[in-house]
Amino acid sequence: MRYLPLSDTDRAEMLAVIGASDIDTLFADVPAAARLAAPVDLPAHAGEMAVERALGVLAARNRPAGAGPFFCGAGAYRHHVPASVDHLIQRSEFLTSYTPYQPEIAQGTLQSLFEFQTQVAVLTGLPTANASMYDGSTACAEAVMMAARVTRRRKAVLSGGLHPHYAEATRTFAHSAGVDVRRLAAAIDAEDAVVPAIDGQTACVVVQTPNVFGAVTDVTAIAAAAHAAGALLIVVTTEAISFGLLKSPGEMGADIAVAEGQSIGNGLNFGGPYVGLFACREALTRQAPGRLCGETVDAEGRRGFVLTLSTREQHIRRDKATSNICTNSGLCALAFTIHMTLLGGTGLAELARINHARARALRAALAAVSGVEVVTPRFFNEFTIRVPRPAADVVEALARRDIIAGVPVSRLDPGAGMDDLLLVCATEMTTREDIDDFAEALAVELAV
Repeated sequence: MRYLPLSDTDRAEMLAVIGASDIDTLFADVPAAARLAAPVDLPAHAGEMAVERALGVLAARNRPAGAGPFFCGAGAYRHHVPASVDHLIQRSEFLTSYTPYQPEIAQGTLQSLFEFQTQVAVLTGLPTANASMYDGSTACAEAVMMAARVTRRRKAVLSGGLHPHYAEATRTFAHSAGVDVRRLAAAIDAEDAVVPAIDGQTACVVVQTPNVFGAVTDVTAIAAAAHAAGALLIVVTTEAISFGLLKSPGEMGADIAVAEGQSIGNGLNFGGPYVGLFACREALTRQAPGRLCGETVDAEGRRGFVLTLSTREQHIRRDKATSNICTNSGLCALAFTIHMTLLGGTGLAELARINHARARALRAALAAVSGVEVVTPRFFNEFTIRVPRPAADVVEALARRDIIAGVPVSRLDPGAGMDDLLLVCATEMTTREDIDDFAEALAVELAV
């Protein structure tokens, strides 16, 4: 029998209790443009083998990043993940364990999360880190909400260099909480406009470095300006490998640091799942979202781990909760921890240097192409170029040559008027042959 637990009478009674006239009323907050006017155009039902065949045909249309030269970044990066990472996370004790509802029983889970927190704290230069978030964008949104709670102010200033997807996720979260999100105009060196936008009503300033255009900025001066106005500084990092080479958010005066941890231990995975990193100053610890694991000793003096803070709605009163995040990205966090442990500080620094060197080689090759202008002045492993025609068209043309040439800025931020800008990235996975193929193909396409 089909699983239909509610009859029409049951539904009518439930709607009457909450005062809704019909089901559609429950979706009133969803913009009409985002709602379907008719059922999804899919077959009503099919057998298991037929579904597998149909999905297999669809999957075959995808092009894996490793199938040829690949220069996409923009918040999701192709890095080498050692085989040992996948081997270890697939051990049953890791793969089947979930969130620690009975925490002291799950000592292994707690210890792995504690080690993860320690690594994130070291990378970000801040003393407290939580046991992970869903991804970088929602971590950014949670940080803004946290700043509003701490400062009791309702205005957030977002740099024009913040990834547009992060800005939209933040705006979605903040809307329901009554926080006024003001995103500054997109710009390569966007941080220059941040300080003048700070005033006495500002709860927080959100800056990204390296930013969405790849530009690296020392935000120490922005931190000083924010603190002088009583606001918090939130620093966003989408490329975690950059922690191995650049000054940490904590060193630059950040109160909260959030990042996407996908680059360490996690593949592209066609967009997810990923893992969000979240760290803050010690004084802000009790306002941090999610959960924190701590280290202690038991009655016999043996080392042990406990769930120190868990401030979500399921664990405490809703009005006291800092967030309704329902879990952490536990398996992705474990992959991060294993890979980071294999690298160590020295390995991460060397990997970061290799990334920067590959990006410099890419910059030199593309700058030599007639009609190409490199517009990012300081970068880590990605930067933006200007091409003489719409960047989206260039990407499509090179894709027909089996080269994935990067991400058009117009795809990330359609209303920014930057149709001629292309964001390109090189990592340790990028070979000299890939770079040469890209430059040669780009020269041919721009000459047409």
